[in-house]
Amino acid sequence: MRPQLIDTLKQLRLSGILNTLEIRLQEAVGNQLSPLEFLELVLQDEITMRSDRAFGKRIKAAQFRDLKTIEDFDFTFNPSVKRKQILDLAAGHFIRQHQDVLFIGPPGVGKSHLAQALGYQAAKMGFTVFYRSIFTAVSELMQAEVLNETAARLKRYLAPEVLIIDDMGLKQLPKNAGEHLFEIILRRSEHHSTILTSNRPLSDWGKLIGDVPTAGAILDRLLSRAHVIEIPGRSYRLRDKTCGKQKDNDNQQSH
Repeated sequence: MRPQLIDTLKQLRLSGILNTLEIRLQEAVGNQLSPLEFLELVLQDEITMRSDRAFGKRIKAAQFRDLKTIEDFDFTFNPSVKRKQILDLAAGHFIRQHQDVLFIGPPGVGKSHLAQALGYQAAKMGFTVFYRSIFTAVSELMQAEVLNETAARLKRYLAPEVLIIDDMGLKQLPKNAGEHLFEIILRRSEHHSTILTSNRPLSDWGKLIGDVPTAGAILDRLLSRAHVIEIPGRSYRLRDKTCGKQKDNDNQQSH
């Protein structure tokens, strides 16, 4: 390949074309492609490269705790989780309609997996996503309040098209946490989508937040436009531990 052509592609930042050009040239000769067909191929390579790079940036910005996908979720373990309902959400219509999703159920049933999987799918479709546990979110906002940086920090929670707030109900939240959560939910309502997971029933939110009226106001906003998915049943994590112990026992017996 001509050095001048390489320099030109670098100057134009066409790394997608640069990385595949030699292969495409051989393909063009071998398949007797027309100039337009060749041009279409190399331009598609550039589009693919840029799309992959942008997706990588969205995943990094999302700060997921774990990278989870819908394909990795075991729907056979807990039949109460309706595959069609989750796949419908994964199509992203709720995001375009600025609706919310609320997963409710005991620890270990897959709420965080599904929430992050929906976020991952949203990022694949080009939406901006941001993940935080409720404890991290509250801590960041309370710290920002002390430093007089609330507006700047709050922007991180208001700007993304999909915000995931995880682990609601694992323990009681700090004082005034409800005010911060309400501010996020209120200002995102009807503008962007929020996905929440809760380990406790909604009737317990007043105690968890320590402010029954604020909890009621939060739920009033959420439930007006939310897909509420209740997941009863056994814990996946306990299943994995049980399976692990069973394998160890089987191995010991085989020796």
